Amino acid sequence: MDRLSNTVRPYAWGSTTAIPALLGTAPTGEPQAEMWMGAHPGAPSRITRSATGTTSADLPLTDVIAADPEGELGAATVARFGPGLPFLLKLLAAGAPLSLQVHPDLDQARKGYEDEEARGVPIDAPHRTYKDANHKPELICALTAFDGLCGFRRPTEAADAMEALGVDSLKPYVDLLRAHPEEAALREVLTAILGADPAEMADTVAEAAAACERLGGSHTPYARIAHHYPGDPGVLAAMLLNYVQLQPGEALFLGAGVPHAYLDGLGVEIMANSDNVLRCGLTPKHIDVPELLRIVRFEATEPGVLRPEAAPSGEERYETPVDEFALSRYTLAPGAAPTELTAPTPQILLCTAGAVRIGELDLAPGQSVYVPAAEAVEATGPGTLFRATVAA
Repeated sequence: MDRLSNTVRPYAWGSTTAIPALLGTAPTGEPQAEMWMGAHPGAPSRITRSATGTTSADLPLTDVIAADPEGELGAATVARFGPGLPFLLKLLAAGAPLSLQVHPDLDQARKGYEDEEARGVPIDAPHRTYKDANHKPELICALTAFDGLCGFRRPTEAADAMEALGVDSLKPYVDLLRAHPEEAALREVLTAILGADPAEMADTVAEAAAACERLGGSHTPYARIAHHYPGDPGVLAAMLLNYVQLQPGEALFLGAGVPHAYLDGLGVEIMANSDNVLRCGLTPKHIDVPELLRIVRFEATEPGVLRPEAAPSGEERYETPVDEFALSRYTLAPGAAPTELTAPTPQILLCTAGAVRIGELDLAPGQSVYVPAAEAVEATGPGTLFRATVAA
């Protein structure tokens, strides 16, 4: 078992206060958007591990796992996912809306990656779409009140929201949303929004934003989005999606092809270990419209808020349909017997409240440990502990 030293990513949309407040550190004034826990090559956690049996060294978790994949991950995990940790755990703190985005499924990711590799597109090129050959299902669990957009709402509902703005240039979208079957309506309107003349679209978005500000109520989230992304056509694309408000402990699962964006709040996020993101607005980054339209699932869905399912062991598990990760929560009472956490798979344990003791290590909020497969481990409180591991 190893205490993790983790990197905080300073993305522009990040909150300046949420992660420092959890960690009990002073804000720097700069955004602190995500703290990564795991073995992603972009920002692997570091551990202090005896490298030779006699000398301790500060090592990236990627190197530790690469030196002994089966010893660290377990033979079953390596057989299923290869010699790398298949999940990435994060603290995510949104102070402004993230980009509107979707993720490919596994087959789409593999084919897209192979295609760009064959065409010689540099991996760090701004127009590169597939950074790896993996899919990126993800789960966000709220630690505070948390706002987001998730999945298409019914076209008639989107039409009503747009029509209420009284913006003449939105009328063609309103008519399309009401005149076609759901899938065709959503596809045609998103295609039209992303393909419109930028100057004309900027004027339309400005008018729509002013109307959202004036109307308030259910239009307030879109006014907030427009404030951060003036003139961005993603403001209108966002109006096609369900607005979701999570309370602490509630979660959202984002599968392949589901458009989404996080707007505000602090949460624990877990995902398959991938960088594959196709953006469709609220960003200055490249938008690959043809590939995006191929990946997006144009169907109206309910957002499907998840609540943890309790087990006799005290584990509260967030059930998802993926194999790469499983997330659960433990509320450890003062004076209670130790909670057994030994598992045949690798684990990352994250304290989010109180004071948790893992073996000989004491964790304060925001601190975490990595536990290799099959290593004996127990936890005591009082505190709240999130457990990230591989699905059974």
